[in-house]
Amino acid sequence: MNKSRIPLFGIEIDALRMSEAVSQLNTWLHNDRPQATRFVVTPNVDHTVLLQTSGPLRDAYKDADLVLADGWPVVLASRLLGKSLPERVTGSDLIPALFAASENTPPLKAFLLGAAPGVAQRAAINIHQKYPNVEVLSTYSPPLGFENDPAENNNILARIAEVQPDLLVIGLGAPKQEAWIHKYRDQVAAKVAICAGATIDFLAGEKKRAPEWLQHTGLEWAYRIGTDPKRLAARYVKDAVVFPQLFFQELVRPLLHRPGFSK
Repeated sequence: MNKSRIPLFGIEIDALRMSEAVSQLNTWLHNDRPQATRFVVTPNVDHTVLLQTSGPLRDAYKDADLVLADGWPVVLASRLLGKSLPERVTGSDLIPALFAASENTPPLKAFLLGAAPGVAQRAAINIHQKYPNVEVLSTYSPPLGFENDPAENNNILARIAEVQPDLLVIGLGAPKQEAWIHKYRDQVAAKVAICAGATIDFLAGEKKRAPEWLQHTGLEWAYRIGTDPKRLAARYVKDAVVFPQLFFQELVRPLLHRPGFSK
């Protein structure tokens, strides 16, 4: 795949628009199965902060087949730094865009992994109603702590292998979902896996996306805090402190490497 990757915050992000990402994923989804599952990650501000301290997350990002900018602050930072990512490509928008694009392709077979018990089943019903050419073959909500249980991980892999989906939608939360697919990509019987956060909840109607005007103005974070303050407030406060520091470091890094510069 010929693509341009932009170095930013210690990772490399694919400079793709939504339509380009969907086109590439459709190619992978309708080709023969690769030896190892291709997987997609979508960095937002929280991921950018987590990357500074999480080795498994950094390793996953390094090996990901697509790295797509999820957060408006990440896109804006790239532009202020002269690196210009073309647009925001969120996992929550990417999955529906892929489903919509399946109208003009052979049937898309999917597996939903994650969300609370019962949520993925409701998401599957909604998907079947809205996207007739998408077949959700199976769903599974792993128990807490599954990532540390070899038997449970084997169970998950067996469930996926039983149905052989084209697309694995992973909604386990960061950095767990990225670390999991990176560890097991050679054993996952799916062509493509997308680390999609709360997307399964959105598809089920369990959680609601912010209004489009808030999404387009970069204020979706405020809406999300308002709907889930206990879980998200502390995270966003931390991100609001750390992310500007990371931006400043990125801003001065070229200056530190100029010829003749001495500390």
